Amino acid sequence: MDFDLPPRDPSPELAGLLPAGLALPLVAAAATAWAEAPFLKALIRGRRATMALLAAEGPDATFAAAMALAADPDLPVAERLRRARGDVALVVALADLAGLWPLERVTAALSDFADRSIDVAIAAALAERGAANAGLAALALGKLGSHELNYSSDVDLILVHDPDIIPRRSHEEPNEAAVRIAKRAVALLADLTPDGYVQRVDLRLRPASEITPISLAVGAAEHYYQSEALTWERVAFIRARACAGDLALGQGLLTRIRPFVWRRSLDWTAVRDIQAVSLRIRDHFEAGQALGPGYDLKRGRGGIREIEFFAQIHQLIWGGRAPELRAPATLDGLAALAAAGRVAPAEAARLADSYRLLRTVEHRLQMRRDEQTHAVPRLAADRAAVARLAGWRDWATAERRLVAATTPVALAYDRLISAAAPESHVVPAEPGAWLKANHPGLARIVPPLLLRWRAGTMRALRSEPARGAFEAVLPALLGGVAAAADPAVAAARLDGFLAALPQGAQFFALLQANPALVGLLGHLLGVAPVLADALARDPALFDVMLAPDAFDPLPDAAALTAELSAYVGPAAMLEDVLDRVRRWTGERRFQLGAQLIEGRTDPLVAGRSLSDLADAALAVVIPAVTDDFARRHGRVPGAEPLVLALGRYGGRALTHASDLDIVYLFSGSHAALSDAATPLPASQYFNRLAARLTAALSVPTAAGALYEVDTRLRPWGAKGLLALSIASFGRYQASEAESWEHMALTRARLIGGSPETRAAAEDAIAAALDRPRDAEALRKAVLEMRADIAAAKPPKGPFDVKLAPGGLVDLEFVVHFVQLRDRAALGPDLGTAIAALTAAGALPPGLGVAHDVLGRFLMLLRLVAPGMETPASFSPAVEAVLARGLGAASFPQAIESLTAARAIVRLAFTDVLQAKKDPR
Repeated sequence: MDFDLPPRDPSPELAGLLPAGLALPLVAAAATAWAEAPFLKALIRGRRATMALLAAEGPDATFAAAMALAADPDLPVAERLRRARGDVALVVALADLAGLWPLERVTAALSDFADRSIDVAIAAALAERGAANAGLAALALGKLGSHELNYSSDVDLILVHDPDIIPRRSHEEPNEAAVRIAKRAVALLADLTPDGYVQRVDLRLRPASEITPISLAVGAAEHYYQSEALTWERVAFIRARACAGDLALGQGLLTRIRPFVWRRSLDWTAVRDIQAVSLRIRDHFEAGQALGPGYDLKRGRGGIREIEFFAQIHQLIWGGRAPELRAPATLDGLAALAAAGRVAPAEAARLADSYRLLRTVEHRLQMRRDEQTHAVPRLAADRAAVARLAGWRDWATAERRLVAATTPVALAYDRLISAAAPESHVVPAEPGAWLKANHPGLARIVPPLLLRWRAGTMRALRSEPARGAFEAVLPALLGGVAAAADPAVAAARLDGFLAALPQGAQFFALLQANPALVGLLGHLLGVAPVLADALARDPALFDVMLAPDAFDPLPDAAALTAELSAYVGPAAMLEDVLDRVRRWTGERRFQLGAQLIEGRTDPLVAGRSLSDLADAALAVVIPAVTDDFARRHGRVPGAEPLVLALGRYGGRALTHASDLDIVYLFSGSHAALSDAATPLPASQYFNRLAARLTAALSVPTAAGALYEVDTRLRPWGAKGLLALSIASFGRYQASEAESWEHMALTRARLIGGSPETRAAAEDAIAAALDRPRDAEALRKAVLEMRADIAAAKPPKGPFDVKLAPGGLVDLEFVVHFVQLRDRAALGPDLGTAIAALTAAGALPPGLGVAHDVLGRFLMLLRLVAPGMETPASFSPAVEAVLARGLGAASFPQAIESLTAARAIVRLAFTDVLQAKKDPR
């Protein structure tokens, strides 16, 4: 704070009490305290030893001495705690008034002493029963929980106990004993004696405090917070910590209920609840809203509570996904939100400055008479005294500073809670005229649907909060539907989406808080059934689009693996790992789909990112399943599993509809034995493990399915073993594999395994591919294989860019033939191989461009029109997405590019593979 009042000289009486050597800032602080704060004046008079220590060693050492006094076993508990509290009150006030301690140090010292005193009281209450300090824990909430206690504050506690540990007498039930011990501990803290009190204890934040005992069994508390707790309790636990007593017991409970507080899915209904609470606080404390006499520094407009709620609302929104945002202290929370880009740094800095000033003035109010007050005094003399304690000449100066501090807070918080104000339905009950005036294209489509939506028969629209939030976003939602190229299709999908939603209040509140998402939803419903269906199954997928980097390119596979590993964390159960992998992967796949629909990423880049996502998923799932399998079957010494990615997965070109073509391998000898009590031969061990891995990847869990897995490209196909040793795989490829299998092997890519294992597998693949071949025999084998595919899987229509003549299959056959024939460009990336072979003159020019056009079209087609390869299936909206994805100005222009690409491929297929015109 800025001080404009010169230091005050001590009065003659005070000068006689001050010890020699007291630092000048502390002398000035004592003079101000003596003149303006009766409570501090009494402390100075009665604590000459404390003042002497302060003069000799300074405030930090004096505070440490008070902390030691609180724990001194040679003095009665009640006496030493109250003496220590007086010393703490004096040294903290003088260090604060002298400007020697910043706000953070002041609140931390007050909180540290509260922790110490509560712990001493609990330990003493247990010791009276001959027990150690175990079985009873104090959870700190509010400002004590965030380690930023007020100068004269109560301490918000929840007491919990372990019935199996709490000491009890022969006639007592465990819960009865816990209540008696808790009451004794509270009395040691709160009873008013000639020496004063230690802490004002508030236990009303416990569940149903009007009927529940003051200490709760830890199991009952966990059940309540997991299943019944309300939004305000969730907010309170943002700042919860175990502060005293059995810390392990308390922290264990907090760890188990962490998902109750920090939800990965954005809970916008909770945010609405907080906003509504804010409005009720403003209404209830209406007299203390305007700055002036009676203004409430804590609850008033622009006050301390609004800064706290501002930080907590943002933390609730984002903290479930970003643990670094879960800082309990308000200043730390604002800094973390600014660093993460969730709050503008300048705004966070303004709020932090206002918080420091308001908290400091609050402390000055409380120092005067040790009162738990937050209100500006109504008497002019008291206001003037507070101003002088704060270092200002008069109250007029103080009021100017307070106006400057509260105004930006009020404006920032007004913006945040504006959506909580009551709103009228913009779309009238009889919408015909409104639709004709605003969206004439929907005038005949929407009215019958609107009747259905408002009937309350859909699950998502049964509750009043859900209907209210839905009506609030309905105008913008209809605007998004109307803007679609085919509004009728978009409206029908919206209807199907609403029907499939399991619940709606949270989802519609999310849209209400983020209007930009309404347009995105309308677009997805209009053109992307794959994403619309996924969203109907799991509305929380939309959360990922709130991130500021939602439309940025995804990082590489290594970074994605690190991100997924951090999200999964040290989960104890395999089911938890699989659920988290599915949730994370589903969100990222949805994000890529939205980027494609909005034209914010190249479809080829999206294909690589989809493949990188699969790599990350396997990198986490393989060791998790392997570890789980090893708990029962041990491990095979010197052996480990390895996955061989083939097809579009191997080539890093997955679409949203792709399955994973993989082959399971393992290192070491197939005859080795596992080290379990009942050992398994390595071949049997890794085949069972492979089956487990396939199930882990493909079987749906509560979070849905992950990937379909196709293992038919393994040696001997469906008749062969699911997993082979690398040595067996190498022998098969060298002596028994057919040409088509070597063609598939050109796109092989290794996933997992140690460097030594990967090197062994790479050697086996290289030996199979890099060998001389009879070009004519290879050509005939390739043509026979292409004919077999054409017979078994004829093209579905002219837009089947995979199977139709001149499509991707033809292109792949040409490239793989040349790769094997020339033993060149044998990497799995098809585009890279085409570029290298074209530069070497082995392929005709133009195939690289054709590959990119076909690949982009297939990627988008699988997303916007799965299974529909005929022109009649394409709505104008889908045509627009396809054209943009191909970089064309219109859909006809995109078709020209597609036709040219297929002609180039077909010509290359004829020149490279066919000696005469293709008989097909």
